[in-house]
Amino acid sequence: MERLLEGKVIIVTGAGAGVGKCIALEAARQGASVIVNDLGVNIDGSGSDTGPAHQTVKEIQSFGGIATANTNSVAEWDAAQAIVQQAIDVYGRLDGIVNNAGNLRDIIFHKMSEDDFDAVIRVHLKGSWNMSRAAAPHFKAQEGGAFVHMTSTSGLIGNFGQVNYCAAKMGIVGMSKAIALDMQRFNVRSNCIAPFAFTRMVGTIPTDTPEGIERTKINMRMEAAKIAPFTCALLTDGAKDVTGQIFGVRSNEIYLFSQPRPIRTAHAGDGWTVESCVERAIPMLSGSFSPLDRSRDVFTWDPV
Repeated sequence: MERLLEGKVIIVTGAGAGVGKCIALEAARQGASVIVNDLGVNIDGSGSDTGPAHQTVKEIQSFGGIATANTNSVAEWDAAQAIVQQAIDVYGRLDGIVNNAGNLRDIIFHKMSEDDFDAVIRVHLKGSWNMSRAAAPHFKAQEGGAFVHMTSTSGLIGNFGQVNYCAAKMGIVGMSKAIALDMQRFNVRSNCIAPFAFTRMVGTIPTDTPEGIERTKINMRMEAAKIAPFTCALLTDGAKDVTGQIFGVRSNEIYLFSQPRPIRTAHAGDGWTVESCVERAIPMLSGSFSPLDRSRDVFTWDPV
């Protein structure tokens, strides 16, 4: 069987468990040499444990795959540089990065602390920037490379009690598109995936109500391993022309998301005043307003 990542070197962050671990395992099965990065923290980003990264490496090596552990924090500039340098030092090159590392500090907006906000932005958004920026000179020099960044429908659509997480995940979308534009001339591509899977992060959803219990039952059917094939596909040469896109993966479904574009216009030949905006512009546009949906309001059908 052909291995589509043969000879490539891939870094997967947050690869000690869940979605990241499954991606690292699949990348190795496809022939890639993998840097398995995981700080081994708790869901909220506290603590550290070198065990998860090394456990993933052991599992990869058990089937003959090639992998090396890394326990640096993507949230730190110097640490991210060191992660990328490890790939160069150990394997001689770098071909792709999967920015998957994350944390959660869910709390309703008016009670969210500055630290709750900063902690999530620092790992998701700043961490993805740190890793991407560290790899950029290497990708430019070799005129090729691929980024896959994990976004979320919490950001793309909306969710309750996740202002920090939603802001980070939408920031990643904008960052990915800008990277795709800046690096296109060097054959470097950048895409986002919104993964649906039952992981320890999703497992934090309250189950103290009938609705919460039912949602958890549905979520438990969404396997983390289902995210890996499409993620790895975006790292292959077969996806060399795919860049600047936003995808979703949920069980056996793969989605392509729309991106913001003008959908309606209001024009005033003599310009607008505050009064005319209230009287004419807002009513003209209101028919196309987006409702205050949450992710579950849009994805109303069960995973297939």
